[in-house]
Amino acid sequence: MEPGRRARLAVAAVITALLLVAASLVIGRLSAPGDDSPIDSSVEAGFARDMQVHHLQAVEMALIVRDLTDDPDVRLLAYDIATSQSQQSGQMFGWLNEWGLSQASSEPQMTWMSRPTLDGGAGHEGMTAGSGPATMPGYATADQIAALKAATGVEAERIFLTLMIAHHQGGVEMAEAVLERSTNRVVDDLASSIVQAQTSEIGLMQDMLAERQP
Repeated sequence: MEPGRRARLAVAAVITALLLVAASLVIGRLSAPGDDSPIDSSVEAGFARDMQVHHLQAVEMALIVRDLTDDPDVRLLAYDIATSQSQQSGQMFGWLNEWGLSQASSEPQMTWMSRPTLDGGAGHEGMTAGSGPATMPGYATADQIAALKAATGVEAERIFLTLMIAHHQGGVEMAEAVLERSTNRVVDDLASSIVQAQTSEIGLMQDMLAERQP
């Protein structure tokens, strides 16, 4: 793929994500007064807390790679990921405040994802109550982050793209999991936008990674 086309695709993905988030904010403001606020142990509250943790690691990796490469496409992608996921993290932080809930849960992380779905299905496969961030889908390990920090140039780009593809796939998995467990319009709107935007970026990053293979 030509660099210019790749950059345009990256920008298009981000614009789509921002438009979807903006729509969810508008819908959220209109629908929130009629909705019952989620409780501390709800799926919605668990998702808001855990997806913030997941998003903030994506921001961390994006900021790391921006200092390790001069490639304009990777830097643009990293900037877009950092800004969009920071914004979404702030939105979820705001939900918890609006719901009158603590940012810290009284339950272990990822408990919500082990709960049954709306149609009575079992909890998410491989996810048990009490799993921490190290077992969040797609969450990079400390060793993987250290390897990214130690790399430079194309090697750093390959590590970043590999980790971020897995991270986005995990984010999509978490967003789809809350959609299977929630009827809250505000939460479902943002989760749907995450699925669409990150699925688009996964395809873009797979193309970028293929171009950087030795």
